[in-house]
Amino acid sequence: MTILGWAQIALVMAAVVAAAIPLARAIAAVAAGRVTLLAPLERAIYTAGGIDPARGMGWQGYTLAMLATNLAGFLLLYALLRLQGLLPFNPQGFGGLSPWLAFNTAVSFVTNTNWQAYSGEAAMSYLSQMAGLTVQNFLSAATGMALALALCRAFSGGGLKDLGNFWADFVRLNLYVLLPLAILVGLAFVALGMPQTLAAYVEATTLEGGTQTIPLGPAAFQVAIKHLGTNGGGFFGANSAHPFEGPSALATSLQIWSHQVIPFALVLTFGHIVRDIRQGRALLAVMLAFVIAGTWIVYAAEAGGNPLHLAAGVDPAMGNMEGKEVRFGQALVALFTATTTGASNGAVNAMFDSFTPLGGLVPLFLMQLGEVLPGGVGSGLYGMLVFVLLAVFVAGLMVGRTPEYLGKKVQAREVKLAMLAVLVLPAVILGFTAVSLVLPAAASSIQDAGPHGLTEMLYAYSSAAGNNGSAFGGLAADTPWLDATLGIAMLLGRFAYIVPMMAIAGSLAAKPKLAASTGTFPTHGPLFAGLLAGLILILGGLQFMPALALGPVAEHFVLAAGKIF
Repeated sequence: MTILGWAQIALVMAAVVAAAIPLARAIAAVAAGRVTLLAPLERAIYTAGGIDPARGMGWQGYTLAMLATNLAGFLLLYALLRLQGLLPFNPQGFGGLSPWLAFNTAVSFVTNTNWQAYSGEAAMSYLSQMAGLTVQNFLSAATGMALALALCRAFSGGGLKDLGNFWADFVRLNLYVLLPLAILVGLAFVALGMPQTLAAYVEATTLEGGTQTIPLGPAAFQVAIKHLGTNGGGFFGANSAHPFEGPSALATSLQIWSHQVIPFALVLTFGHIVRDIRQGRALLAVMLAFVIAGTWIVYAAEAGGNPLHLAAGVDPAMGNMEGKEVRFGQALVALFTATTTGASNGAVNAMFDSFTPLGGLVPLFLMQLGEVLPGGVGSGLYGMLVFVLLAVFVAGLMVGRTPEYLGKKVQAREVKLAMLAVLVLPAVILGFTAVSLVLPAAASSIQDAGPHGLTEMLYAYSSAAGNNGSAFGGLAADTPWLDATLGIAMLLGRFAYIVPMMAIAGSLAAKPKLAASTGTFPTHGPLFAGLLAGLILILGGLQFMPALALGPVAEHFVLAAGKIF
């Protein structure tokens, strides 16, 4: 680790927080319907869809509207992927995807996971990339943000009968937040060297006299929304490690900024909506602490190098550069790794399969903690608020008072629903991993033996259920079993969490909002922030530590003893 490296990390994170503060106010204004710059277009969309934006929805109506939107998106994307060989904007003549791969991919992008069991430049037409994957990058991100706003409103007042209108939130977030940001960031990426063209692939002659196919395409704007929407699906198979997706350290820094700025802004938006910005700052502090801690561990592990290489006389200053791009360096790789898995983004600028065991442990563990640090756009905030309710419940037990958060009593119904949501991830991740490790058809997809192979399978289901989408590497994922079960894991990780969370929102919204008293436990200070951080760590540790001990932790100790897999 170097001072320059930490300076890079500090500069990027400072830029994230600096931009998140005004963006939070803007999102709060959009949520309240105070932004009307595109009012004629907005009204035209409502008219075409038969939508009354002033009609409020209870939690059931809001949830059903969201589910219907996502079901329609899945069916349209599945059809597009299956029929892409018959459709235009396909200069390479790619055929349609197989039924299982089309199912997996459609589920992946609708659930904001963007797990990719294919290589984009070898399988996807330009139409599929633009009208299918890029469109879903916007819609899935807006879905998560709308749900987060609904939960925020549940805390804003007492005796509320509705949580807003899903359709209005969905349209406004796309028009006033995601689209403008994607245009600005996309133009910046074009200026930094990313391709944005409908031209066919180029055949080049190498210095040795051979030929090389250089893939092109409308990449820059898809890369913009893949990060801003914490989607993560790369235009090219190598994702942000590809020289066209990550042409420079500056472009990589902008990508890190892009997949952090909205999740961090939303926790501050929460403070604006509940009219207590201190609450948002407390959540922001917890998220930042985990991001910095994760970055530090990855940076230290990778900069320390592989002990076998050091024993062979490799310069210690090189660190472990296997699977990394020299143009990024260890610092930006460490920050990218911690933020992309903490933010439910899934983009990668290095291959985790080549990390040291402890370096690979961090992204795996961050996903297993619930994708709340800071999590995906919207999903990070509502996931964090579920943990907040559990932390308040624990605090209430400790002091002998009825748990209360922002004037809302947290009672048995909310705690049961919160635990139901929290238990979705371990049940899906550990259940599917266990079955796949003993099922020959699934275990044959594992590339490496021993604890490293276990980590490959555990990572795949952690990424799918956590709606992250990043890949550890080494796993041949495009098989009927993995395509189907990873798709199911994505659906459960997204919607089996959302339904109890929305039920919590409906229950809290209907409750009266009580005034704070001298006995109210403050939830905006360092004491509560520490309690919340500890609860997140303990839940993650208790649920996943046995599996992690058999995987990356065991590999760390056997690597020190000279054993590799």
